[in-house]
Amino acid sequence: MTAPTLEGRVVLVTGGATGIGFGAAKRLIEHGAIVYITGRRQDVLDTAAGKLGKGTHGIRADASIKADMQRVADDIKAAHGQLDILFANAGGGHATPPMDLTESQIDSELSINIKGVVLTMQTMLGVLRNGASVVLNASITADMGLPGFAVYAATKAAVRSLARSWTTDLKHRDIRINTISPGVVPTEGYGHEQKMTDRQVADYVERVATEIPAGRVGTAEDIGDALVFLASDQSRYIRGVDLVVDGGMTRVYAGKN
Repeated sequence: MTAPTLEGRVVLVTGGATGIGFGAAKRLIEHGAIVYITGRRQDVLDTAAGKLGKGTHGIRADASIKADMQRVADDIKAAHGQLDILFANAGGGHATPPMDLTESQIDSELSINIKGVVLTMQTMLGVLRNGASVVLNASITADMGLPGFAVYAATKAAVRSLARSWTTDLKHRDIRINTISPGVVPTEGYGHEQKMTDRQVADYVERVATEIPAGRVGTAEDIGDALVFLASDQSRYIRGVDLVVDGGMTRVYAGKN
């Protein structure tokens, strides 16, 4: 099998200025794609676009605001006429015991993780070409029943369901829709969302690596590699699947030697 190519393909990565979105954008560009990234902070977007280099365009937009995402769609259509690949990645959440959940946290996680994905898809339908590839970012938390992550996990289970339903809705346009469920991938979010210190992150990574058959935690680029496959023509017969990218953590017992 030859290496996948995305030469000249136009891609949108929501939440692409940091974390998994940034790593995914990096891999897409390395495979020849023209990449648009969105985020809510202009300074962070500018920094990310500078690091990613030629072929990157940053647009400030909130995925949970329809007018913002419509503006992104209009900009892409004006510049390129169509969108070839969509990675609906923007999302977030943090661990909170059920008795401590606030209405604002519930609203926030539902808004960015579900509403944001729906609005992103809805606004991009007018620019996505027939035969395009759409990938939604889910999570292994949807399967694991981790303490404190009930709302977040429920939103990611919803994302998987959206992908399956939309696969049927859009079959007449040959648009294939799949999800990626990352495993443990330490990013900036461990600090600003989970409120973990660098020492806490390092201790967690050291401990959890023993539970992963691959022997290490994942990287944003690992997720990007999986995305490149689902975005390329090599996955043209794959529809409605959830690709778990977790080093075997939830699928294989690592054991302890």
